[in-house]
Amino acid sequence: MKHKIVFLDEGTIPGVDITPISKLGIYTGFNNTPHDKITENCLDAEIVITNKTPLKTETIAQLPNLKLICVAATGMNNIDLEAARNAGIEVKNVENYSSHAVAEFTVLSVLTLYRQIIFYDSYIKSGKYAQSKYFSNAEKQTHELHGKKWGIIGLGNIGKTVANLASAFGCEVTYYSTTGEHNDPNYKRVELETLLSDSDIISIHAPLNLKTYRMLDYHQLSLMKPTAIIVNVARGSLINEDGLARALNDGLIAGAAIDVYSSEPITADNPLNFVEDKYRLITTPHIAWSTKESLQRLINSIAENIKAYTQKRSE
Repeated sequence: MKHKIVFLDEGTIPGVDITPISKLGIYTGFNNTPHDKITENCLDAEIVITNKTPLKTETIAQLPNLKLICVAATGMNNIDLEAARNAGIEVKNVENYSSHAVAEFTVLSVLTLYRQIIFYDSYIKSGKYAQSKYFSNAEKQTHELHGKKWGIIGLGNIGKTVANLASAFGCEVTYYSTTGEHNDPNYKRVELETLLSDSDIISIHAPLNLKTYRMLDYHQLSLMKPTAIIVNVARGSLINEDGLARALNDGLIAGAAIDVYSSEPITADNPLNFVEDKYRLITTPHIAWSTKESLQRLINSIAENIKAYTQKRSE
């Protein structure tokens, strides 16, 4: 018997080979599934794949044939795990497929801020460089990574990869454990307030949960050095966006690079849209994870999760 497989939001993973998944059963891929079409698109499916499309209690209750949910991501906050467990539905995510992609993007974001790449790119494209008397321009002060203190919030797979890269650049790395239970002998663990006040660079790689929701607000950010920068490539709601915009506008911190938001796509009234000095803030549309290589690893890993499920069912 062939397994009926449905991918609810295949369009979130563009430009990759879906064949490792599609060849495993009767496959249907939807570019995107609106909330009012989730149940309809999942009807009769034994296996449902979702990236961001939610599968909540009321939907799960209407899908008696559903046996496996494959999350095309690491985070599973879009799935009602208790409802799935009560219904006997297995839920599988994919870990560590994008660690290198996100870590590299984190370093790229820091270097872009530190070396004022966007400002100087705009300087040339504006025509000002062509009119200059000088071979160079030092209007915006730049910095090097070597010797800086890099604080990491969340030392999981991605956090560790960032720590290794930061160390290779000659940074002194410390970290804060959001659970209070993580200990890594290679790096010094400190409390959040210490990390905020001591670090030149802070990058966030923590999960979003009740404890970490808006863990950084205007008050917490005010503990940072006025020369420090912060990068968030984890989840948008880890930072109070209004507090971050105020901190940037008030000059409490030197800069920020943000790839994730409390609402995605970003809303028109998001406070980050109104930061006055555009060179203090780099914003990207949740792309840190999405290299071609990491997306293919993701698809291949989903296929392996499906294979493991089907093999177990046949035994």
